[in-house]
Amino acid sequence: MLNLSNQNVAEEVWEQAARQSRPELLRFGASRRLARILLVMGLVFLVVLFLPWRQTIYGSGSLTTLTPQDRPQNIQNQIAGRIEHWNVREGQLVHRGDTLMMLSEIKDEYFDPNLPERLSEQLTAKRGNVAANAAKIAATDQQLTALKTTLDVQLESARNKVEQAENYLNSDRADLVAISTFYETAKARLLRYEEGYKNGLFSLTDIETRRLKLQEDLAKVTSQRNKVASSVQGLANARIELTNLRAKYGQDLAKTLSDRSSAVSSRSSSEGEVAALRNKISNVQVRRGLYVVRAPQTGYIVRALKAGIGETIKEGESVATLQPESPLLAAEVYVRAMDVPLIQRGRTVRLQFDGFPAIQFSGWPSAAVGTFGGVVTVIDVVSSPGGKYRLLVRPTQPQPGDQPWPKQLRLGSGVQGWVILDSVPVWYEIWRQLNGFPPTLSAEPDVTPVKGEEKGK
Repeated sequence: MLNLSNQNVAEEVWEQAARQSRPELLRFGASRRLARILLVMGLVFLVVLFLPWRQTIYGSGSLTTLTPQDRPQNIQNQIAGRIEHWNVREGQLVHRGDTLMMLSEIKDEYFDPNLPERLSEQLTAKRGNVAANAAKIAATDQQLTALKTTLDVQLESARNKVEQAENYLNSDRADLVAISTFYETAKARLLRYEEGYKNGLFSLTDIETRRLKLQEDLAKVTSQRNKVASSVQGLANARIELTNLRAKYGQDLAKTLSDRSSAVSSRSSSEGEVAALRNKISNVQVRRGLYVVRAPQTGYIVRALKAGIGETIKEGESVATLQPESPLLAAEVYVRAMDVPLIQRGRTVRLQFDGFPAIQFSGWPSAAVGTFGGVVTVIDVVSSPGGKYRLLVRPTQPQPGDQPWPKQLRLGSGVQGWVILDSVPVWYEIWRQLNGFPPTLSAEPDVTPVKGEEKGK
């Protein structure tokens, strides 16, 4: 303002406004109406403080499936090959067992179109080898039987010879004792005759006769001792022959057993080769059935991960993504770690899905519009990478006035959830929120594992 005029406009405006408002302010009815309004508002606020308020736990997440087989899966080929033909397109509904693509062989060891026949010929030859080894084992068993029989006969004969030699030795020793006795008797008689000769009782002829008899008896003793020694030698020879016989036949038996063991080893090796060939034939037959990649279950081909004809792929490589046709949907909701101890299976949940307008009243779930009911089915026992815990919420049976989950829901779409807890007064909820306390429960949550989880443990 340039202050070019001496007239003060502001004072005149304030004086005029004061003159007009003074009668209104002096009216007694207007002040009473204001007091009534404030009183009613205070009473309403006081009543609201004691109204029941449903405590809730908020969480957000996305839609998933309750069972792993209902989630999107990558279809993988089991063998390496070359893509020859695609039988499907993206977005197409396929049934279990439908052909998705055709492959051709790229490994040179399977190029031969008559490979099963070749392997069957090798298998026949190996089976013949097994039969030959079995015949050799049977012949060796017969040879062992014959050797054992012959050994028994020879050993019995050798034992008889030993026994016979022992008998001869015993007889010769008995004869030696008798002849020695005769010799001692003849010696004693000679001494008596010599005494009698000195006394004149016997003649010289009698003495000489007795001396000749003594020499004959001594010769008999010497001859019998030699005979005993010969018998001892014969017994030793019989025993040596018995030992040699055992050693000889033991060597023959050991050689025959060695031949049998070689035949058994060769048969076992041939049987192993037969088993390997049979396994290879089965593998070839199964491999030829894997040239066709089929759908593992009914669903939609979401995306083809390999493109073109003639492209080479490795074994176990993903070729397409399949979404099962009718998945068992569940809401995957993440809540804070401080709220998990207050949640138990079977708790009611109100859900709001992306794309479906809704108005949620946290404290009065019955007044919510556009939300859908659910129940807590799974509570993870470990936290997710973000530090929150995951809940899986399944739809409940629609209650009167409630709606089932929309059929337009798709996996991966966003969802917000409110787990319904116990009722508390509004004043308590305001006090809890101001102090940052967690919700409260009237009873301790039941954490008993459900049937099936106990068996899994």
